[in-house]
Formats: sequence, structure tokens, C-alpha cells
Amino acid sequence: MSYMLENKCRGMSEAKLRSSQMIKKNFLIKFSLIFSIFLIDQISKYYIINIFKFENDLIYLTSFLNFQLIWNEGIAFGLLSFNNDFFYNLITLVIFFVIIILLFLIKKEDQYSYFYSMIVGGALGNFVDRIRHSSVPDFIDFHISNFHWFVFNIADIFVSLGVVCLIIAEIFFNKNKSNEKI
Repeated sequence: MSYMLENKCRGMSEAKLRSSQMIKKNFLIKFSLIFSIFLIDQISKYYIINIFKFENDLIYLTSFLNFQLIWNEGIAFGLLSFNNDFFYNLITLVIFFVIIILLFLIKKEDQYSYFYSMIVGGALGNFVDRIRHSSVPDFIDFHISNFHWFVFNIADIFVSLGVVCLIIAEIFFNKNKSNEKI
């Protein structure tokens, strides 16, 4: 009897150990994803800022893609740009709290946590720029003929990609969950 109990306890502790190792591995992957996105974003912005001598200089890359340095004081794609320190500081504070909330959501072991990690990596890059430069350097100018999309940066790509992945996952995963309840 004692032998069976001991084996059962050992099996449970091995399962806990494997679970703990998996959580550490997932945390390391998520942290690496956040750090990689942040690092790529910051290096790209440093490079662009240093090669442009003047704002609105233009580097033609292809027939649909240019590099053009724009200083963005708003949020994604230049939205909510104000010439008012109060609103700028309020937006920066809101971004800070959103990052904190997303960091707590990343701790959950679910399918969404990697998407939150992409958003946090990009949001941290732009948040650091808001603190360091009082604006965010955007430089990727995607266009088709004379129609130009908003100028954006690497961080914006990952924030947008994370949000799109969340929306897609929510539509498909919730659809399956709601069908199971019926």
C-alpha cells in the first residue's frame, strides 16, 4: 500500500515538474518574442533617425514602398494627435496601463498570450519613443500610385498583427465554444 502511494506521489510531483518546466519555457518564449520585437523596432528607428537629416526626406525603395521619417505625436497611424501636453500625457498614461494589463494577460496560459506578446512588444517600442522623443518616429510609407496609407513603423506592424490575430482567434475559438454549450 505504501509503495503504491509513494509511486502515485512521485508521478504527481513529476507531472508538476513537467508543468512547471512548460510554464517556464512558455514564459521564455513570450519574453523572447516581446524583447525581439522591441529590439528590432528600436534598431530600425535608430537607423532611420540617423540616416535622415531632415523630417520628410524620402527614400524610394520600390514603386509601392518608401521610407519617410514622420514624427507621430498621436497613437497608431497618427490618430489622436493633439497640440496639447495634457492629451499627449493622458494618451501616454493610458498606453502604459494597457501594457500593464496585457502583461497580466500574458501570464495566462492560453492561445491568446502570444498575440498579447506581439502587441506588448510593439507597444513598448512606441512607449519608449514617446518618453524619449516626445513622439514616435514612423517611417514606412506604403502606397499604391498616389494613394498613401498612414506612415507607420515596425512596432505598429506587430501591434496591428497581434490585434488581427486576436480578432481572428476570437471569432473562430468562440464560435467553437458557443457551439459546445448548445
